[in-house]
Amino acid sequence: MKPAPVGYLRPTSLEEACRALADDPDAKVLAGGQSLVPLLSMRLAAPSTLVDINALPGLDGVEVDEAGVRVGALVRHADLLAHDGAARVQPLLRMALSHVAHAPIRNRGTTVGSLVHADAAAEMPAVLALLGGTVEVVSARGTRTVAGADLVVGPLESSLAHDEVATSAWFPALADGQGVGFAEISRRQGDYALCGVAALVRRAAGRVVEARAAYLAVDETPTVVDLLPALDGDPDEARLAAAADLALASLSPAGDIHATEQYRAHLARVLTVRVLREADDHARGRGQGGAA
Repeated sequence: MKPAPVGYLRPTSLEEACRALADDPDAKVLAGGQSLVPLLSMRLAAPSTLVDINALPGLDGVEVDEAGVRVGALVRHADLLAHDGAARVQPLLRMALSHVAHAPIRNRGTTVGSLVHADAAAEMPAVLALLGGTVEVVSARGTRTVAGADLVVGPLESSLAHDEVATSAWFPALADGQGVGFAEISRRQGDYALCGVAALVRRAAGRVVEARAAYLAVDETPTVVDLLPALDGDPDEARLAAAADLALASLSPAGDIHATEQYRAHLARVLTVRVLREADDHARGRGQGGAA
């Protein structure tokens, strides 16, 4: 199929973009377009106007400090994946981005665009929710900050209003004693995940004092589960299995043409154990000085 007829606007200022969205409730923001254009081609989306933000200044940078990583709305997946400073401060970014689609899509698609596209099978919304990150959004009414946990409210539905533009995302740095892990299963490398898990573990005084995991492609929204009660400070095999049980009690795996409900539940269980172990090993390796 071909897209329905659509108007096109390429503003040169954020104010102009916000005005265009405020004036037309059926307009849609275009950044990388790697998620939006396929929807247009299948006529699953038919906006009146595409507001192309690629000419807006100041949205294509990655800012890194010891507090975290701020990613502008026009930063491509490939650029963030290759950014050594971002990977040093928050290693989970590189771990997850290496699984995002295929190289040509990463070259054009934007990380912030993936976040606000609100696909529960995408990697970055789950990462943002797990880390407690935020998205900065702007409209003609002003600026506000959206917590990662509140960003995705349903299938392909974010909590942004139609006239808001996401200008950046912030991912907190990995703290002392913390470690992270990531794994997903797909039919082929780069395809949508059948199930994916990101985990964060923190150690102190020889014990696990923080453990949670985020699940993608399992529920209708990315789901973060606190797994510390099952680990009881010590992630041995029995407690890791208990953590997988705890995770499944908080999830509602659904079947589709790609995987049955039972298979997704099995993947969630296996990946929970695998990724918690990886995050714990990472935390042990970093120690309490924060060294990689």
